[in-house]
Amino acid sequence: MNASASVSAGPGPDYSVVVPVFDEGGAAPALAREIAAAFAGENHEIIFIDDASRDDTKALLVALKAEIPQLRVLSHRKNSGQSRAVRSGVLAAHAPIVITLDGDGQNDPADAPRLARALKAAPPELALVGGERVKRQDSSAKRFASKFGNGVRKRLLKDTANDTGCGLKAFRREAFLRLPYFDHIHRYIPALMLREGYQVEFQPVNHRHRESGVSKYTNFGRLKASVSDLLGVMWLQTRARNPQGVDEA
Repeated sequence: MNASASVSAGPGPDYSVVVPVFDEGGAAPALAREIAAAFAGENHEIIFIDDASRDDTKALLVALKAEIPQLRVLSHRKNSGQSRAVRSGVLAAHAPIVITLDGDGQNDPADAPRLARALKAAPPELALVGGERVKRQDSSAKRFASKFGNGVRKRLLKDTANDTGCGLKAFRREAFLRLPYFDHIHRYIPALMLREGYQVEFQPVNHRHRESGVSKYTNFGRLKASVSDLLGVMWLQTRARNPQGVDEA
């Protein structure tokens, strides 16, 4: 059975925490435990999506299921990238509110419930509460490239986001699934939410050093992808026609 088609018995969770991972055997188990601790007392599920890792990431996570009953482990048969892994997790999620975190452990799970509760308490027009990393624990070159890229993107797309690359986000599942999918969409969710007529807001979150593994991105790789992605999202914005709601007589 396809993971997105499975349905759990009884009332579903309030929150689905979705974590894409690729070759993160050194970080994933500890991160899963941190997420479980952060959401203790909440009706939640935790979904790790293994993007065809070449190491023991999947095996380590599967072994944790006995310890963490809320944990679900999905796996891609072929490596397909972070955005596709996020989408696979959202499609499989049972909760109306999804929280995403990067799989490298640099996002602090302790911040996640705060964003999730803020979204749950908000009117339905607010579709996303995104994290904005403070005191980033990255190299100076990576921080500069990120600041420059965020500035250009924010100016061109007017998405109000200072840090759209932060993996910690809480959003409404239904709203996300209305967005047009493309690779690297995870960096443009605020702009696309605004395009659909939703509201977005941001809150400061902690950022931590990477304790294991290596980054899957380079500054050049990000720049190369960002040019075509920006042009594509700008085109999508020009083609949007929002009816401001739909009424049934």
